[in-house]
Parts: sequence; C-alpha cells; structure tokens
Amino acid sequence: MFRLGVTGGIGSGKSTICKIFGVLGIPHFSADNSARLIMDTNILIRNSLNELTGTDLFAGGELDRKAFAGLIFNNNTLLERVNKLVHPLVFNDFEEWCLAQSSTYVILEAAILFESGGESYTDRVASVIAPVEERIMRVVDRNNMTRDEVTSRIKNQVSENELIRRADFIIDNSEICMAIPQVLRIHNEILAHLSNIRNGKIQ
Repeated sequence: MFRLGVTGGIGSGKSTICKIFGVLGIPHFSADNSARLIMDTNILIRNSLNELTGTDLFAGGELDRKAFAGLIFNNNTLLERVNKLVHPLVFNDFEEWCLAQSSTYVILEAAILFESGGESYTDRVASVIAPVEERIMRVVDRNNMTRDEVTSRIKNQVSENELIRRADFIIDNSEICMAIPQVLRIHNEILAHLSNIRNGKIQ
C-alpha cells in the first residue's frame, strides 16, 4: 500500500491538511495520538518514562503532559531517549493499522517524521509549512501556551528549510494560500502514479 507521510512544525496545520485528505477518502494515522495512547496505557513505557525522568509523571493516573513537556523540550538527550523508547511501538501500530485499510493509499502524520526515522515507513513525504508568526499565534490560541513556550518548541524542531529540502511535496498552509487545491494536486499526482504502476508504465 502506498504511504504518504505528512509532517511539519508545531502550528503548521498538519491535522487540518490530513482532514482535507480525509474528505477525499484517504485515512490517516496520527503518530502523535498513537504515542500519547502508548504512554498512557503501556505499563512498561510508563515505568521507563518515570525512570528516565526521575519523577512520577503519572501521579494523576495519566501522563502529566505539561510537566513532561517541560522536561523533554529543554533536554535534547532526554528527548532522544524517550523517542527511541516510544517510536518503535508507534510504527508497529502504524504497520498493523495499514493492514486493516482498504483505501488507495494512506497517510502517516507525524510531527517529527524525519527525526524519528518515520520517513522510512513512507513512499513520499509532504511537508506542511507556514510563517512562524502564524504558527505561534495558532498554538497560543488553541493550546493555552505562552509565546515563549511555543518559540522554544519551534527551535527544537527541524527547520523549515530542512522540511522543504527533504520533502517530495510542499503544502503552504499560510493564511494567504489555499490549502485545498494543493492537497488535490498531490492527491491526483499520487493516483496517477499508482495508475502508472498498475499499467506497467513504472517498474
């Protein structure tokens, strides 16, 4: 099954883009949602996270996400260790999810697709970009985060130049651009590519 990775920095609008693909009948798997579920429910992961951080992150029953974010986004070594712990399980979930799909192609949505090695699970990658100021305002409005907190997250993510360089498709999700025509173009290009494969035009 053909797999399209969709990635982008915080506030770029990845989920919105995936919803547009969804209207076209293309299902998407959210790596971030999978990671949250794994960290909330997998007892081995819960214990490992507590051990790595040296604190009880689950005192309230579920992961204290604010405390967790404060720890990992200011400590790149800790962030890398957590990612190595959680991401293999996320991609296992993705593989199992793919087996249950019957659509023409599927989408893997991941905020840190390149950093986690997730691109190796995809055939093509679309990077969603938007001006930094727009991204900051989106996250401040929706997540009850301060400007400094959002800026710190952005600095810890892959740069826009890197997202563009490594992507097969670019989706400009700024306020002055229309996202739907861009998604339709990518969708039609993928369908044409798959048709050529079926007809033997691409080996």
